[in-house]
Amino acid sequence: MAIIAISSELIFYCGGGKEFNFMYIIAGLGNPGSEYELTRHNIGFRVIDELAEEYNINIGENKHKGLIGKGVIEGQKVVLVKPQTFMNLSGECIRAVIDYYKESIDHFIVVYDDISLDVGKLRVRPKGSAGGHNGIKNIIAQLGTDEFARVKFGVGDKPKGSDLVDHVLGRFSKDDEELAKSHFRTAAAAITCIMNEGCAEAMNRYNG
Repeated sequence: MAIIAISSELIFYCGGGKEFNFMYIIAGLGNPGSEYELTRHNIGFRVIDELAEEYNINIGENKHKGLIGKGVIEGQKVVLVKPQTFMNLSGECIRAVIDYYKESIDHFIVVYDDISLDVGKLRVRPKGSAGGHNGIKNIIAQLGTDEFARVKFGVGDKPKGSDLVDHVLGRFSKDDEELAKSHFRTAAAAITCIMNEGCAEAMNRYNG
């Protein structure tokens, strides 16, 4: 039996398959309700939906103040999470899920919208401040640390003189919607890369 170490954890190869002794919790941020479905602020939900579709994971279980789905992504056990608390209280759901599964914050990844990046641009980070994002601010407050991996998905800055809330709760133009959708799979691949190869490699490969 061969054993290799990734991120200080052990992966055991046996009989041609691989078995991980931990689980990743992957959350996408957004607001519940059909009225928010295609807004800029819900880009995290949409990337999680992309992962769920690609790896045939049903996000249909309503618990821990969120919608969750358990499955396997490239041999790695995962829990996909879409908090249903509304954005500003996202951390309540994340805290509850992490506590329930007794997982390390080292195995938590979150994807969310970033107005400082052009539409579709990605920025992978292993840690960092909230940067004005209220969902991330609440997660940091609930977890007591900002040292968790994140994938920021660009939604474009607000027009000069416009209101920030109106911007993030607004929808993309037709062209920007198509541009954003064309990068969902890339964002999903960045998350998978973080799990399999670490944040440093994901940053090198996907940061725009």
